[in-house]
Amino acid sequence: MKFKLVSKFKPSGDQPKAIKQLVEGIKKGYKHQVLLGVTGSGKTFTLANVIAKVQKPTLVISHNKTLAAQLYSEFKEFFPENAVEYFISYYDYYQPEAYIPETDTYIEKDASINEQIDRLRLKATTSLLSRDDVIVVASVSCIYNIGSPEDFKNLCVYLEVGKKTSIEFLTNELVKIRYERNNIDFKRNTFRYQGNIIDIWPSYLENYIRVRIEDNEIVYIKEYKPLTNQFLTEHKKFYIYPASHFVTTPPKFEEALKNIKEELKERVEYFKSQNKLLEAERIYRRTMNDLELLETTGFCHGIENYSRHLSGRKPGERPGCLIDYFPKDFLCIIDESHVTIPQIYGMYEGDRSRKQTLVDYGFRLPSALDNRPLKFDEFLGLLNYVIYSSATPGEWEIKISKNRVVEQIIRPTGLVDPPVEIKPAKTQVEDVKKEINKVVKEKGRVLVNTLTKRTAEDLAEYLLSQNYRVKYIHSDLDALTRINIIKDLRKGEFDVLVGVNLLREGLDLPEVTLVAIFDADKEGFLRNETTLIQLAGRAARNINSKIILYADKITTSIKKAVDEMERRRNLQLEYNKKHNITPKSIVKAVKEYEEFQYITRKKHYYEVSDIKLEYLSKQNIPQLIKFFEQEMKKAADILDFETAIMYREKIKELKELMVK
Repeated sequence: MKFKLVSKFKPSGDQPKAIKQLVEGIKKGYKHQVLLGVTGSGKTFTLANVIAKVQKPTLVISHNKTLAAQLYSEFKEFFPENAVEYFISYYDYYQPEAYIPETDTYIEKDASINEQIDRLRLKATTSLLSRDDVIVVASVSCIYNIGSPEDFKNLCVYLEVGKKTSIEFLTNELVKIRYERNNIDFKRNTFRYQGNIIDIWPSYLENYIRVRIEDNEIVYIKEYKPLTNQFLTEHKKFYIYPASHFVTTPPKFEEALKNIKEELKERVEYFKSQNKLLEAERIYRRTMNDLELLETTGFCHGIENYSRHLSGRKPGERPGCLIDYFPKDFLCIIDESHVTIPQIYGMYEGDRSRKQTLVDYGFRLPSALDNRPLKFDEFLGLLNYVIYSSATPGEWEIKISKNRVVEQIIRPTGLVDPPVEIKPAKTQVEDVKKEINKVVKEKGRVLVNTLTKRTAEDLAEYLLSQNYRVKYIHSDLDALTRINIIKDLRKGEFDVLVGVNLLREGLDLPEVTLVAIFDADKEGFLRNETTLIQLAGRAARNINSKIILYADKITTSIKKAVDEMERRRNLQLEYNKKHNITPKSIVKAVKEYEEFQYITRKKHYYEVSDIKLEYLSKQNIPQLIKFFEQEMKKAADILDFETAIMYREKIKELKELMVK
């Protein structure tokens, strides 16, 4: 099936020129190109047109989960008849395994996997293996080890009406690819059977498959909804892919066990030769425990650390990743490349230093170092055609593309870059209140950008106490909570969103009419020229918008940023005048996407208002303070400031009681 772009809009402004140049570049064999598009110029629509014209499977890489979700939603809208998939880290919470030699502290890996995102990841890889019209929107999770794509593909179970098989043979095949029999709690990654009918719930689907077998032959393959058992469709043939990306063939598994034992023997001998008896004993005990579990159950905690052996790779050889599921002739789009490229570049070193310590002190075998993200040169070596998309591309992207920079300065709506005001930082809090009042009166939205998470929390709490409808956002919140907060801002559930650098790149918020940047004169990564332009870009989708930089002095970064914004603004004004264009605000519906509806987990809190402090004994107070502090943090983490403030007030009262 071919990519079919669906949109009521036609390319306009600088879009037609940009689309033509990028498509011609790909046809000429240019591996690297840059799309320099100002905020709100419709870079995503331009790129969607490029995909439709070049007809290549496409990987879109975003530097954070929130933006990946937004891009996923937009591409699904543009390509409703094609496979648009979502691939981000499936951890809601992740504490990596680590060892701190200075304090002799071992931290065990602790993680919480989001089942829905796991399904979407598996759906992405199965789509790539079964069709050509696929767009995968991914975070940098796409460069991390996900086992062997070859084994994942080869181990799938093929079903076809008329095919000779039996219930016993089919169930054995399913067990080999990590499916479990469960007649009581039927869910994803399980199967159940009764008589000559077997139900299979594939790891990557929301529906289950029913197979009827008579006289050792498949009679039908039908698809049903799990909750209602409603019949959906009938299939002539169907592929059941493994329940996990980390699967291997029986011969490879046996060879892996043998190689792990050999490596363990070598490592124990090494530690003994260095007179490191504690490390020798530790690595022997830990690895033997894992081997025992692998031999009996086929699985162990931290199995990914043995992935080099399980996939049959050589020492130092790169692991398999999402990119290996794409055909060689694919297109890669790197969104907000000025941030995403440095992020990809730094992934390997950060991972390596942590694991090296675990290896040096006998917690892991050296082969664990090969369970890793790709090195930057390995990543580049897998790419075919690349488009780096950004309003502020970095020097590296411009250099590698040999200055093939396609500019998209003129917006289809005629919108010009918003005006910039500079106000004193010393009165920023009181001044921003006045500005918020003006915006709220006109039913607009406000983004306030602070330098630190603590400042964001304090400011949000203060504004809340002054009866403003406000929330704050930061990187500690899980991806889907952040998506819902941004959606609620657009819907008008609240008026002011306070944040740190998460507000920089790519957030599409047409309702925002004011971006206030606190402490703009504090030179550094969060207040350099690129960052200030990106922050200001959040106000570039509404004709009534403006930017306020709160600064007590004009830094070099402020001057450069304001000069560049003025240059772009003048080009846009000149174009509008020449073509008699009246600017219009971007109008964009707030979409609900089923994939994200039931992922964010709800939390419940103790009713603090019901607690009568006067009846507490003093010995119980410290324990209650500790409990309240934990609950206060939980409430604050999901932006439930009212509850958090109630806990904070009770903690103050408890501490006063202890002093009496």
